[in-house]
Amino acid sequence: MIQRIKNLLSVFWRIFNSPSGYFSLGFLTVGGFIGGVLFWGGFNTAMEATNTERFCISCHEMRANVYEEIQPTIHFTNRSGVRAVCSDCHVPHDWTDKIARKMQASKEVWGKIFGTINTREKFLDHRLEMASREWRRFEANDSLECRNCHDEDAMDFTRQSSRAADAHRRGLINGDATCITCHKGIAHELPDMAGVEGWE
Repeated sequence: MIQRIKNLLSVFWRIFNSPSGYFSLGFLTVGGFIGGVLFWGGFNTAMEATNTERFCISCHEMRANVYEEIQPTIHFTNRSGVRAVCSDCHVPHDWTDKIARKMQASKEVWGKIFGTINTREKFLDHRLEMASREWRRFEANDSLECRNCHDEDAMDFTRQSSRAADAHRRGLINGDATCITCHKGIAHELPDMAGVEGWE
């Protein structure tokens, strides 16, 4: 059996490694280019399809929990009609960061497949762990997703409360903090924060 597999691999390698007897190098080059464009187009289409709100709330766990929670917030409905969808806050816009985030999200798919959070009770039991993971990610990338929409250079501190303006000057301008340091729970309900360091 092993000899048969070795022979098969040897034949495959010989065919793969030998020049084509039927097609010109130009045809193979153009065919490879077209194949690459089709692959890249399909890959990007799939990436963008998984960045839609419709995709994110297609599973019961997200629709029945976090999607319901964001609806009364200013990120969902506001006077200007600008809405943040799931991927705006949870997927970086830069391509390389987006790919890394998509690979990290495979853990979430694993949780979906095995029912880790398929009931409200299980979701609430894991909420602090999931939220802490997101907060750490935001802190590590200096709240990159927040900054895709909110630019401290465009903030008018005179239109903010004195407390908010002072916190933004210290945190954002001086770099003492990042958005998520103060804005945990801005779009979703907070988990039980009892025993969380630095939380009052």
